[in-house]
Amino acid sequence: MTWVKICGITSLEDAQTAVEAGADALGFVFYERSPRKIGPEAAREIVRQLPEKIEKVGVFVDLPQDQMTEIVNEVGLGTLQCRLRPKGASSPEGKSGFQHRIRVLMPLSATRLVEDEKRLQALTAEFVRMAESRKPPKEFDTVLLDSTTPGQPGGTGRTFDWKRIAPLAHVMNKSVKVIAAGGLTPENVAEAMRILHPWGVDVSSGVEASAGKKDPGKVRAFVTAVREADRAILRN
Repeated sequence: MTWVKICGITSLEDAQTAVEAGADALGFVFYERSPRKIGPEAAREIVRQLPEKIEKVGVFVDLPQDQMTEIVNEVGLGTLQCRLRPKGASSPEGKSGFQHRIRVLMPLSATRLVEDEKRLQALTAEFVRMAESRKPPKEFDTVLLDSTTPGQPGGTGRTFDWKRIAPLAHVMNKSVKVIAAGGLTPENVAEAMRILHPWGVDVSSGVEASAGKKDPGKVRAFVTAVREADRAILRN
């Protein structure tokens, strides 16, 4: 079953809607310039009312590690999504500042890769070598392929060229978990899954009524579309 993350949660109501729809993870954005930003105190109040099985992801942009660590511990998050590679995230409790082991999702700009063929080929070759050596990265085990712009490190609501990125995604799948993001909606997520074969999918603006406010119908439709695509893949 494909892992499903509903990102940009700003209220308990939206969080509960996503949980009831069947989401596996919820994302909380701690980035001042995002229309979906949330403060640590508000996020903590939501997190404490969520089922333990739901993965709680903190989304950070260029925040120093000590500040990230403080928010992770205060809110009760289990996963970090950030471009920095946090030191000691997988270390035993207490040795890194985190209160427990933390999973790391490493964002990767698919739009920039599409525009830079040399870099795309080099990264593909690097992951081929990684797969052949059977030595996955030490600091993270999951890569999130997203759309970005110079002013937006994520949450653009735009898709990237799935077919151009597919060869990279397929080889990455051999050593890390790949999450597809960027412009996904209930209408196109099945196609993205068919092309990229991701371990997970991540949606934010594609299930919103307005920036920072989820549309319950779209949230349910998105999860349903993913599960139907899962069944179709199993049949084939």
